[in-house]
Parts: sequence; structure tokens; C-alpha cells
Amino acid sequence: MLVLTRKLNEAIKIGDDIEVKVIGVDGDQVKLGINAPKNIDIHRKEIYLAIQEENNAASKSSANLLKQLNDSVKNSTKTQ
Repeated sequence: MLVLTRKLNEAIKIGDDIEVKVIGVDGDQVKLGINAPKNIDIHRKEIYLAIQEENNAASKSSANLLKQLNDSVKNSTKTQ
């Protein structure tokens, strides 16, 4: 992990398109401003992890539904 120290109004660059700037410091909280292209999703980590969990659950649900449909089609063709 790269660890950088920045002061208020200082920034770091990530590649050519992303800049992260320290906007404010209040006690143990740091406010960051992020400039990035619109096609790049930016989330707090806990939100990102929740999205990943939801996507995994939806994927498993879809896979189960497809399996049930496939089994149903196989069973209906066997009985004909």
C-alpha cells in the first residue's frame, strides 16, 4: 500500500484523469474532493461492498431461476 501525507488543499493524482484533494480536516474526519471522469464509479467502501453483495445475491438468484426453468423444460419434454 502506498501511503502519502497531504495537507489541506493538497492533492494526489491517479493516472492522468483522477485527482483526490484534501478539502477539509475536522478532528478525526478528512473531507476529500475527487475529480474523475463520469464513467468512473466512486463509492465509499461500505457502499461498494454492499453493492457487491447485492450483485452476488442477484446473480445467484438468477442462476437458480435459470436452473429451475431448465429443469422444468427438460421435465416437460420427457413427459411428452
